[in-house]
Amino acid sequence: MNHDRPEVEFRPLVFPASVDADDAADFLEMMRVRNIAYAELRPYSYDSMAPEELLPHYQPDEHELRLMWLVVLDGEVIGRVGVDIPFEDDSRNAYWSIEIRPAFWGRGIADAAHELIERTARDHGRTVLMSWAERPESEGPRLDAPTGFGSVVADDPVTRFYLRHGYTLEQVDRSSHLELSGIRPRLEALLAEARAAAEGYRVVQWVLPTPPEFLDSYAVMKSRMSTDAPSADLEIEEQVWDAARVADHNQRYLDGGLTMQVTAAQHIATGELVAFNELVASGDLTAPTHQEDTLVLKEHRGHRLGMLVKCAGLLAWLDVVPDSPRVLTENAEENRPMLDINEAIGFVPIAHQGAWKKVLDD
Repeated sequence: MNHDRPEVEFRPLVFPASVDADDAADFLEMMRVRNIAYAELRPYSYDSMAPEELLPHYQPDEHELRLMWLVVLDGEVIGRVGVDIPFEDDSRNAYWSIEIRPAFWGRGIADAAHELIERTARDHGRTVLMSWAERPESEGPRLDAPTGFGSVVADDPVTRFYLRHGYTLEQVDRSSHLELSGIRPRLEALLAEARAAAEGYRVVQWVLPTPPEFLDSYAVMKSRMSTDAPSADLEIEEQVWDAARVADHNQRYLDGGLTMQVTAAQHIATGELVAFNELVASGDLTAPTHQEDTLVLKEHRGHRLGMLVKCAGLLAWLDVVPDSPRVLTENAEENRPMLDINEAIGFVPIAHQGAWKKVLDD
């Protein structure tokens, strides 16, 4: 045992049924510290959320188990630890995060948290640990991703933490943002070019909930996010989505008061949806927008459908949420087709995110 470590408590978090419930105090405190920590860790971004916006995503889910602990030092909550256990058949995976306010780094607290993570993974029969960490760019030596695309700062406390605990860097994502002021003419020009190349396809759009006639096709595309998007040597199991899972997914956003717009490309001959883009706004409609999933099914690539759904989506979004100043997004560095689209639209890099993996001994 490391006797130099401070006395830290990892207090299991109970997710309340509502933010007004008698047992909601710990969840509210977790959200308060979460927002402070994100402001300190990502000052170039915006990730503040109200408790009622995020709580629906922590309600019981038949597709995964979400576990969380408050990190408490001398009676003060200084961060959180999360472990997600997916229920896909034969899954070996556990996904985790440690978020501790930077003022408390370097005291062995994250090391103790990682022991909890490994113990929890083993208790649930999981042997593949995966985690993502976003860091701002800085000068100095780099650690390259084995994909040949992207790198992380080698002399960084987060990089050193992963390496010390036996992780390998598998992939690097680029975090980018797009300033929306004055963007309409560029989007209109790019959309016109994309429409000319997308013969046989049309754009369909909705703001949640998803119309019944699109539930099945949307479910297929959500399933394919786990198989068609670049994932390097990460062990991403195939997710199975159906109309019921889409409806549940939609309801969690709606229950949190979030606005999500989906823009899809429909193959006219078959009526199937074959590409999509998601844009999400919090209850604060003056805050930055988050671009979530974007995908073109492999068999329909080569028709500029990625540019089609992104530009059509952003143009509509300017009217749906006119006061949002910018859009934030993430893409794998090896996903050059999507990054080419982003760069043509005007997205610029602001940070990188390492994807890390460790396989536990049996």
